[in-house]
Amino acid sequence: MDSRDLLDVLAKKSQQALTGGGEERITKQHAEGKRTARERIDRLLDAGSFIEMDRFKAHRCNDFGMEKNKIMGDGVVTGHGLVHGRQIFVYAQDFTVFGGSLSLSHAEKICKVMETAMKVGAPVVGLCDSGGARIQEGVMSLAGYADIFLRNVMASGVIPQITAIMGPSAGGAVYSPALTDWIFMVEKTSHMFITGPEVIKAVTREAVTKETLGGAMTHNAVSGVAHFAKSDDDACLDGIRELLRFLPRNNMEEPPRLETGDDPMRLDETLREVVPSDPNKPYDIREIICSNLDNRYFFEAHEHYAKNIVVGFGRLDGMAAGIIANQPNVKAGCLDIDASLKGARFVRFCDAFNIPLIIYEDVPGFLPGTHQEHGGIIKHGAKLIYAFCEATVPRITVITRKAYGGAYCVMSSRHIRGDMVLAFPTAEIAVMGAEGAVNIISREEIKNAADPAAQRKILVEEYREKFANPYKAAELGYVDDVIDPAESRPRIIQALRMLRTKRDTNPPKKHGNIPL
Repeated sequence: MDSRDLLDVLAKKSQQALTGGGEERITKQHAEGKRTARERIDRLLDAGSFIEMDRFKAHRCNDFGMEKNKIMGDGVVTGHGLVHGRQIFVYAQDFTVFGGSLSLSHAEKICKVMETAMKVGAPVVGLCDSGGARIQEGVMSLAGYADIFLRNVMASGVIPQITAIMGPSAGGAVYSPALTDWIFMVEKTSHMFITGPEVIKAVTREAVTKETLGGAMTHNAVSGVAHFAKSDDDACLDGIRELLRFLPRNNMEEPPRLETGDDPMRLDETLREVVPSDPNKPYDIREIICSNLDNRYFFEAHEHYAKNIVVGFGRLDGMAAGIIANQPNVKAGCLDIDASLKGARFVRFCDAFNIPLIIYEDVPGFLPGTHQEHGGIIKHGAKLIYAFCEATVPRITVITRKAYGGAYCVMSSRHIRGDMVLAFPTAEIAVMGAEGAVNIISREEIKNAADPAAQRKILVEEYREKFANPYKAAELGYVDDVIDPAESRPRIIQALRMLRTKRDTNPPKKHGNIPL
């Protein structure tokens, strides 16, 4: 064959690889409201930047007639490209080829991408749309999953790992996404579960739909397994692109800085009115968060889960930062099991990738009740303590109102290596609220008073005046400064600038034993 013939063969094979499972299956994929694997990659990456790897790889199974049914690529498209001009690696499972099922060859392609990404120091994005293990390969497909799990763990904290569930993901297939940093799901077309509705019905006689069992909102709002729920494929892929704007390519880099055009010294006098004078009245902490951020833009994560704590990303003077805040609008901002887990995971991610943390504190304590105690609030709350104590990135805490009891300690106080603690004049830093404290301290005095209600009111006001303010803590050096809320943006930015060269370390060890 001459060179022209060889090029014709290449073109023919390339075209076969590009069509995956064929036009009929591509049409069916579109009819279900889903893009194909290659269309998803094209949407995710900067135009024209995708370089494919292992385009011609096929499975090696010779059982059940599979030797007669080989499709190039074997159900997953892998390679690298650019997002906002920065290197990433990607794999996208192709449901048009064997239902996106995972063979050993399929897994080898994914592992190669992950290994290369770790060597290069660039994020990995996985676009999952798979029927699970390829049954015809038996234990080889299971070995493939285990190979991927190992690489997920080795890459954890080294490069950002993002997974989008864009179709089914069942059985062993769910554990790779669970080992990654961020999970996106598409509403109505994506599902995750260990065992499907049919198996559950057969074993427990419980009837449940796929959507209720493992749909996008189930895992975003109930289980907390997923972090983002998007309306369709395009919104999901655009969300991944947006998340990557805030992340460094690896754990040796700083997060990217962008010029936003927002005045770093901008004041906002409306912040003086956000925190109510009534300590029991709720407010939305997002008002303060957004006001302080560049262009008031807050990229919230885990929005639908544990709403009593808020986490996400934003910029201050162009510097990327992770935001974690108690939310007085939900459960009075109390920390509970779910909030502790959500907060701890976010803190550890930011610390792993050199993203400074801004903490907004308004917390009356840990949520009381037998459900919380029996569910292990002691153990789960300790995870949030552990995460903050372990973190070495710059940490700036702003106490807007309540900072009571152990929760005061937990939310990045000075005592657990918080770098800067600022307080609004409305801050109340104490073991507990004034009313509860007086009930304990002055029980006998109130009981023996001529007018117990009036005496109690006087004592509550005296306690509040003496302790329910930021000045005692400031006197002790536990609060660095009490600030005008209008000045919180410039004060946070000045602290971030000062802390940019911060260096801190933990004692040498293989790893700590976080209370899992």
